[in-house]
Amino acid sequence: MTIGIVLFGALVGCLNSGVTAPRLIGEGRRVLFIGNSYLYVQDIPGIVQALADSAGGDKLAVETVAGANMALVDHWVTGPARTEIAKGGWEWVVLQQGPSSVQVNRDTLRLGTALFAGEIAKVNATPALFSAWPTSDRFVDFPRAIQSYQLAAADVNGVFLPVASSWLGAWSRDPAINLYLDDLHPSTQGAYLAGLVVYGRLLGKMTLGLPATLRLRSGAILSVSLPAAALLQAAADSALAALP
Repeated sequence: MTIGIVLFGALVGCLNSGVTAPRLIGEGRRVLFIGNSYLYVQDIPGIVQALADSAGGDKLAVETVAGANMALVDHWVTGPARTEIAKGGWEWVVLQQGPSSVQVNRDTLRLGTALFAGEIAKVNATPALFSAWPTSDRFVDFPRAIQSYQLAAADVNGVFLPVASSWLGAWSRDPAINLYLDDLHPSTQGAYLAGLVVYGRLLGKMTLGLPATLRLRSGAILSVSLPAAALLQAAADSALAALP
């Protein structure tokens, strides 16, 4: 079974850019996202915020600092990430780079996480590690990519966001479900699933029953089919339930 999707509005961003002046959007519990095109191509921070909006209760204010192909050490030495952290008021700072399954990339992930964790602690926030998925032709890398982010989170007593694990869970339910837009970036379904995991983990919520259609603060509308939403929510909740 292949599950269809619909996408309205200018949700899919440019694959080669996305660096904008950091801007806090919305009100509520504050989340700063630091990463690269994994985050901004489908506006995963905006999806997380829209899920919170749709669920009622906790509201989220989100800000994104991201640039094409940037690792955490790139953010450390250039760009506004450290300045934005220092402004304070954050409850979580989400850290993301590529899948980091290769040893040198794992090492830089852990180094960058440790560097940022010190700055995050100064403003009484919590680091959260966004477990990035490998490229579509490197399915074999999923276990090491997941482990890299688990190690980085454990290094700093941070929150592990099991996004890549949820992708495996979705495929175990329907191998034909399309989570990739290209060989790297998430499709609408992949981004919706990532948003579910981040929302559920940060706010301690189950995702089953959340809307299949979301209006982002940008004005874009994300919509997946009802069967797709049910499958993706089940995959997200299963990945979250498997955490210690």
